[in-house]
Amino acid sequence: MAKRETINELFNGCHFEQEIIILCARWYRRYKLSSRDLVEMMAGRGLAISHTTILR
Repeated sequence: MAKRETINELFNGCHFEQEIIILCARWYRRYKLSSRDLVEMMAGRGLAISHTTILR
């Protein structure tokens, strides 16, 4: 049986807060946005994120 990770363990070592990562992932999947669209949206909120960061 595989070990289940807690939500905090999934985000260990991440450069951005858990809420930001979840928000980008949700928008990316739900609204069919490109990673570059998300970079522009986050820049409007004062966050400098690379499109390659979102893809990872």
